[in-house]
Amino acid sequence: MATETLGEFEQLILLAIVHLGDAAYGAAIRRVIEGRTGREVAIGALYTALERLERKRFVGSQMSAPTAERGGRARRQFEMRPAGAAALKRSRDTLARMWHGLSPDLRRTRG
Repeated sequence: MATETLGEFEQLILLAIVHLGDAAYGAAIRRVIEGRTGREVAIGALYTALERLERKRFVGSQMSAPTAERGGRARRQFEMRPAGAAALKRSRDTLARMWHGLSPDLRRTRG
């Protein structure tokens, strides 16, 4: 059976969720990705990817208690599941194997 792989954007989302911990909700995830990558993130694309990660069982979500700062509305909070952590580690290891033997300027370091 083929192992489920992660795309770059999915990796960024999972890493943002890890950075945020209990504060991982859509707008915060977006801010972390934009702040750390300098890349603009469309909120629609973010939620589409989060739904895909949830279908893959890499993340879970639940609604928070309503907050006064949001006019009594709840937030959808996300957490990484063990399968998501495993997929993220596999992606990191795969990239490390591909980078092995290359210098930062993308030249081979051995013959």
